[in-house]
Amino acid sequence: MLLHTIAEVREKVKEWKREGLTVGLVPTMGALHNGHLSLIKKSVEKCDRTVVSVFVNPIQFCPGEDLDKYPRTLDEDEKLCNAAGVDIVFAPSPTEMYPDAQMLSNDFLTYVIPPFFYTNKLCGKFRVGHFDGVCTVVNKLFNIVQPDFAFFGEKDRQQLIILKKMVKDLNIPVEVIPCPIVREESGLALSSRNKYLSGEDKVQALALSKILFNIKACYNKGIKDVKALTETAYSYLNENHSLEYLEFRDADNLEEKKIADDNTIVFIALKIGDVRLIDNIALA
Repeated sequence: MLLHTIAEVREKVKEWKREGLTVGLVPTMGALHNGHLSLIKKSVEKCDRTVVSVFVNPIQFCPGEDLDKYPRTLDEDEKLCNAAGVDIVFAPSPTEMYPDAQMLSNDFLTYVIPPFFYTNKLCGKFRVGHFDGVCTVVNKLFNIVQPDFAFFGEKDRQQLIILKKMVKDLNIPVEVIPCPIVREESGLALSSRNKYLSGEDKVQALALSKILFNIKACYNKGIKDVKALTETAYSYLNENHSLEYLEFRDADNLEEKKIADDNTIVFIALKIGDVRLIDNIALA
């Protein structure tokens, strides 16, 4: 069922709640791939009803980013959702989500602002304001759908940690379910932005997963010093890569690690041409 308005979604969810059914939400920006489908599968398995939102959220894009060219494939997304057992595909317009569409800044729009400690690093350092937009739209979706469970991929792990913090701090009655990264056979993490990569670019993009897998292998051999582990990455990088960050952070609060341990996540972001890719790996 494809719905475009908040009122329609709320009415349908009310019916489900009256019947005592559990509701799962999978928030997406569309251009669905097997990574999204893995989240949808978990929701369909766990919940009586599943809602997938398809919304390219303008307020999480920073100046100069790819809002206009971000892939929009609603017809194909709807088919994939229907085949996967989704009950509602919620595809609102920007004006449905933000009626004052000409005023999409925090000068005029109420934003949900996550803690600075969680956003002043990693992607937040390079995409200032991005997580304000993410938390705002996810909070709106939680209010609209009233899900019991919400499913998020670990590929966007900084986002996942921040959203769990938001849910805890704001006493939102939703259980956030983390879902593992889905990778191509080559090791490349699935992403909607992979569509921008040429064949050669995809080969170059394998540097992310190779770096992370090698760091984990070195850690498993007993190397704990973060500086030493970081240095193992450079042999995988060449002139095609623009490394934004390679950092070791606490899995719960994103605190920087000097010595790696079993609660460490290694985060990486690099650009290949104009395409920005991220990945991460847990060391245990």
